[in-house]
Amino acid sequence: MKKFRRIGILTSGGDAPGMNPCYRAITRCILAGGAQAMGIRRGYKGLIDNDMKLLGDRDVSNIINIGGTALYSDRCKEFTTEEGMQKAIETCRENQIDGIIALGGDGTFRGARDLTDRGIPCIGIPCTIDNDISSTEYTIGFDTALNTVVQMVDRLRDTCESHARCDVVEVMGNGAGYLALYAGVSVGATAIITKEIPFDEERLMEKIIASKRAQKRNFIVVVSENMGKGFTEAIAPKIEAVTGVETRYARLAHVQRGGSPTHRDRMTATLMAHKAVELLYEGKSNLVICEHNGVIDSMDISFALDFDKFYKGKLTTEELDAMPADVRAQMQAMSDRRLSSFLDIYKINDIVSN
Repeated sequence: MKKFRRIGILTSGGDAPGMNPCYRAITRCILAGGAQAMGIRRGYKGLIDNDMKLLGDRDVSNIINIGGTALYSDRCKEFTTEEGMQKAIETCRENQIDGIIALGGDGTFRGARDLTDRGIPCIGIPCTIDNDISSTEYTIGFDTALNTVVQMVDRLRDTCESHARCDVVEVMGNGAGYLALYAGVSVGATAIITKEIPFDEERLMEKIIASKRAQKRNFIVVVSENMGKGFTEAIAPKIEAVTGVETRYARLAHVQRGGSPTHRDRMTATLMAHKAVELLYEGKSNLVICEHNGVIDSMDISFALDFDKFYKGKLTTEELDAMPADVRAQMQAMSDRRLSSFLDIYKINDIVSN
């Protein structure tokens, strides 16, 4: 077991329900392993500003059921510079921090990789309501946000039925359409519109018209924000003009980030926290914790970040050409599996919705 004096914990980027259960479990696993736990407030900005607190068991009591992040979060452009990173490293040295566990998304993981490269071993844990970290099948916060969306859309459906309306509902998911996909299936949406699937506007109109003729009174269309700014507002009046169904649009926005974490998010957060501390104590770092087929494991952060860009089509031609053939083939196989799973669920909804 590697000897640590203190291990820092930080949350960065957008908050997600489940961060607090994760923070709680990390703290107690660190203490059980013999090191001290240091809570770093406001993410990498707090690391630069030396905004932190030494933690005991009781400091993380009664937060397992609370949304948001008790450690707070912040954006930090300074940390993206070499000067900013050196300030953060100096803070670690001053506070005898020998390792860090960072909770967040891909930006958080880039910071963790940069710190690891400069001598501060780090491990990342995926916390984002969008489930848009391609290296893992599940991210902490997704289930809670999904349940929030389902509850809100169910309420919208009540009034849609009363007035024979259509509601076009935009949900979060800038990097991926998983919230739209899973919420759409769960609320019985007439259509799900995400960037991953080519949008067939004519088919949508025909489906609503056919269902209206069959005496259906309410229609829900779930749109992922990854379709781009203004899409939801534009498609709603088109639906009304073509189908004759009165149509409204609703953007659920940041209400999706809040709320008490569900069982799944509390459970996953706890298991991922334990795995992260265990790996750090084993002397391993530069890893992101993942879930695959229900098993908690890990992946090299650099590979995970590159795969995320590969899956989302963000790698340049030069970057792709420089990639070893076997690595590229591995990423292509992983990408195909992930997209295939997404498409399968989408097709099922197309069959069962009306």
